[in-house]
Amino acid sequence: MSFQNKTVFITGASRGIGKAIALRLAKEGANIVIASKSTEENPKLGGTIYTAAEEVEAVGGKALAVQVDIRFEDQIQTAVQQAVEKFGGIDILINNASAIQLTGTEQTEAKRFDLINSINVRGTFLVTKHCIPYLKKGNNAHILTLSPPINLDPKWLGPHVAYTMSKYNMSMMAIGWAKEFKKDGVASNALWPRTTIDTAAVRNLLGGEALAKMSRTPDILADAAYYILSKPSAECTGNTFIDEEVFAKEGIADLSKYSVVPGGQLYQDLFL
Repeated sequence: MSFQNKTVFITGASRGIGKAIALRLAKEGANIVIASKSTEENPKLGGTIYTAAEEVEAVGGKALAVQVDIRFEDQIQTAVQQAVEKFGGIDILINNASAIQLTGTEQTEAKRFDLINSINVRGTFLVTKHCIPYLKKGNNAHILTLSPPINLDPKWLGPHVAYTMSKYNMSMMAIGWAKEFKKDGVASNALWPRTTIDTAAVRNLLGGEALAKMSRTPDILADAAYYILSKPSAECTGNTFIDEEVFAKEGIADLSKYSVVPGGQLYQDLFL
């Protein structure tokens, strides 16, 4: 399936995994809508919607930088409308924007609980809701949500109930949309990494430089997303993919090029 002139709407695409997916699809000729909050660079995080757009265009794609906070429905509607006006429609939606909160129940403040749910759950739902009318008209339309397989073993829920619940809700939506929109030819899948990924969240919130060195680069998820989105939407839907499984199905076993430290030890993701 060609990505030439397809329009991809990506939330949280100014840095990290979202930007890596944007660049991967831009190299294939896709139009990329960078729907994120950052218009001024935060030294700890790096990247803005404008710098990401420049990178997209530098690798051969067309870009539209749209400032949007997905907690606010009016901003989502405006961003979707701008995307449609610029590129004529939406063929692929990447639900990547997410907030992390790795605290126990007693340590999770109400405002943090509300934040992760307003972004991870409500925001993902509303972005998809407003993209669906255009995805139904899209060419080999796909929704791809960055969330883990659902595993109700207490060891995954116990350490951070609020965050785990919000990410599992994203996966439940991904599975539900596969059924709901199958008749419309819109695929819906989830994708998650086997190992930690070298992002600002890993460096700033989880394990700093030490954990970053035991991680893979965001490119592994970008390439996995490419393989998923290349599949016919009628056939590839309703899955909660792990990146390594995607590569295995493509006959690719050697993933060493994605390691931050070549040949180094890798740290398994907290949901796996």
